[in-house]
Amino acid sequence: MTDLAQARARPLEEVPPGALLRAWRWARAHLFNGVLNTIFTLLIVYVFFRVVVPIVQWALLDATWSADSDRACEAAGGACWAFLKSWGRFIIFGRFPYAEQWRPALVLVLFVAMLALSARPGMRGRTLLAIWAGGLVAVGALMWGGFLGMPYVETELWNGLPLTLILALGGVGFAFPVGIVAALGRRSKLPAIRWLSVAYIELIRGVPLITLLFMASLMVPLFLPTGVGIAKLWRAEIGFALFFGAYLAEAVRGGLQAIPRGQYEAADALGLGYWRKTYLVILPQALTVSIPSIVNLFIGAFKDTTLITIVGIFDVLQDANTGLNDPAWRHAYVEAYATIGMIFFAFCYFMSRYSLYLERRLRRAGTGPRRK
Repeated sequence: MTDLAQARARPLEEVPPGALLRAWRWARAHLFNGVLNTIFTLLIVYVFFRVVVPIVQWALLDATWSADSDRACEAAGGACWAFLKSWGRFIIFGRFPYAEQWRPALVLVLFVAMLALSARPGMRGRTLLAIWAGGLVAVGALMWGGFLGMPYVETELWNGLPLTLILALGGVGFAFPVGIVAALGRRSKLPAIRWLSVAYIELIRGVPLITLLFMASLMVPLFLPTGVGIAKLWRAEIGFALFFGAYLAEAVRGGLQAIPRGQYEAADALGLGYWRKTYLVILPQALTVSIPSIVNLFIGAFKDTTLITIVGIFDVLQDANTGLNDPAWRHAYVEAYATIGMIFFAFCYFMSRYSLYLERRLRRAGTGPRRK
């Protein structure tokens, strides 16, 4: 029997429907399979055409990409991205010497590369520590300079996005060991260590971050010996590390409490001492359980770096505000804040997705306490 004859002999229901018919059947099964779903589908379509389409029209189709001021953008009626052409370099690099801005640009490349390498499967342990140690040394060398023909640049001129990443990653990097030590200290059987840890955690968590930044900026120099000074940037970094270290300690303590008692007893049965038991058995499981809370704190720390403007340090948001003070671009605030928002969203989204990937990988590897 020929193929044509076989097709004619098959029942009508067995004939594969066309693409449009398949799409309609899928939509009827998933989008219009009930009164409530139908209402939500129509509402989403309405919002799409009322909100998303006008935003695309404003941001791309009617946008102005080259102009001398925001007044030249008014005729087009769209976004005035010419503001970024005029002030974009200052927003990213701030007051860093213009001729040397290739150095903070390379620092941004290094940070992105280190984050990308950290997200690769199997990249951990000593290799990862070596990458970050070498990368941070390179970042410091590029930002400071003073050798190989690169002029020295003071920390007061470190601005923009590189400064935001240095504050966020440096603060979290220092806060992580502080938080782990404080969490272990709070669960210690030694009263002195336990109460010192409790005092640190509760005192720091009981005051706003702004208070710590003011203390680090204004009060710390008063307690230093004459002739000894610490740059304002590093004082702010210490404030960030102490603040988020206290919150991180509570997240890690929650993970430690989630470990079944049998894990402690098994480690004791193997003859492991306190430090080996903690490092090899308890702490890896506790950190795995605490990943969602820890990443949530990291995201909050990254966004809270914008508070350093109150102590006179110019981050990427303050650089954008400086550009808006230009009389020619005072009405480009939507474009400026939208750009800053997209930058922060990109980094926060990466951290969120990486935490989900890390949870899945550790779950497949069997790391973490067993739950019934």
